[in-house]
Amino acid sequence: MLRVMIKALLIWVLATGVALAQEPAQSPGFIESLEGAGIPAVTLNTNPDGSQEYTVTIQILAIMTSLTLLPAILMMMTSFTRIIIVFAILRQALGLQQSPSNQILIGLSLFLTLFIMMPVFEQVNERALQPYLSEQMTSSQALTAATAPFREFMVGQTRESDLDLFLDIGRYGDVATIDDVPMTVLIPAFVTSELKTAFQIGFMLFIPFLIIDLVIASVLMAMGMMMLSPLIISLPFKIMLFVLVDGWAMVIGTLAASFGV
Repeated sequence: MLRVMIKALLIWVLATGVALAQEPAQSPGFIESLEGAGIPAVTLNTNPDGSQEYTVTIQILAIMTSLTLLPAILMMMTSFTRIIIVFAILRQALGLQQSPSNQILIGLSLFLTLFIMMPVFEQVNERALQPYLSEQMTSSQALTAATAPFREFMVGQTRESDLDLFLDIGRYGDVATIDDVPMTVLIPAFVTSELKTAFQIGFMLFIPFLIIDLVIASVLMAMGMMMLSPLIISLPFKIMLFVLVDGWAMVIGTLAASFGV
């Protein structure tokens, strides 16, 4: 992905240079400044082992551009998806529309994701970030090393059926080992597994609150109170039940345990 972004940026830079060269009369000062600078960001360096990489300037530009992908990476390659879906289903099961608010649920999900993913982040720091900062490996090697802990985490949470589904869709055929599965297959398979697991946990959370709704509705109907909404009566009982059993601790503990934490 990073190589594709770098190539796209290079094409844009070259196209801009051609456009400027075709109209020298409109911006001569800008062209002269480019010629004086030499556009060092587009140069390609050859390492002693024969591999090639772009200069630090173009690497920084590519990294800054890739920051726009951080929300997608956060949602698609971490535990965030499962956590936020379970919290949303829990709020719906309680019958609460706006409490806790979306900001609180997202903030809690982010910090819980940080807690669950901390071992993965530590491995990325030890295997990729620190060696790259100390110039012990190139940027491409650091990117490969940083991908390995995320791959290991996603493989542990992905069902084989979902993995086989996307392998069949992509017509990749049989793979010898799990390491041969490309990230373009592993990521959607992981997200699909996360959605299924989140809905399974949400279904188990819904059952006790559904029973309370049924009991309250039956009592009101037996008393002839047809015009009184059962949701108004059942809401305090559901909140009381959730507080008495220490529901937030149970839900958070179940989510953490589902990832093996």
